[in-house]
Amino acid sequence: MPIPRNIVVRTLSDQVFEIVRERIVTGSLPDDAPIRQDALATELGVSKIPLREALGRLEQEGLLVSQANRGYSVRPMSADQADEIYALRLSIEPAAAARASLHATERDRSEAVAAFHALDEAARSNLAEVAVRNRHFHVALVRPGGRLLTTQLVERLSILAERYVITHLEPAGRETRAHLEHRHLIDAWMARDQPVLETLLHQHIEATLYDLRAQFAAADS
Repeated sequence: MPIPRNIVVRTLSDQVFEIVRERIVTGSLPDDAPIRQDALATELGVSKIPLREALGRLEQEGLLVSQANRGYSVRPMSADQADEIYALRLSIEPAAAARASLHATERDRSEAVAAFHALDEAARSNLAEVAVRNRHFHVALVRPGGRLLTTQLVERLSILAERYVITHLEPAGRETRAHLEHRHLIDAWMARDQPVLETLLHQHIEATLYDLRAQFAAADS
């Protein structure tokens, strides 16, 4: 019997992946510090097998690095990586979302609105969840285009951007601005207004990149 679409089967490795990923995104696991697998496995109450699987996936996602005789450590954030991630998003995402808005079914539209409200709710109560829901929102604007590779690229870039999203929201007032920008984006997307949507999404991504550049420059000085 096929598994219904609304049932998600999560393995032990999946659960460990989500726990460690959240710690990376929120900064609980510091950059460059080695991940002590024995201690982490004991803390999580799992064997090393699902832990190694989860760490391998996190390396593939670009959140961890591994070195011989040192094991895994968190990949440091950098201005250069932020530039690369957001430049790629600018080249792909605005046009993809504009195209998707025309192809979206009523179900797609309902899911996009639900993703917006979920993101809005997280911003008020759970900053650790904001990055994940921000990813869900942006992917929901692109997925209806029916281009699998484009959707996968946008999702991968959004995963890499999650730590930067949290960093970007740290200064006071950023959450309010982000809410307004997301509100305008979903309104234009629902109206299938391609030119406005493409412009707004470009401005949204670009403004975040400019803010991050300023934050990294201030930290370096």
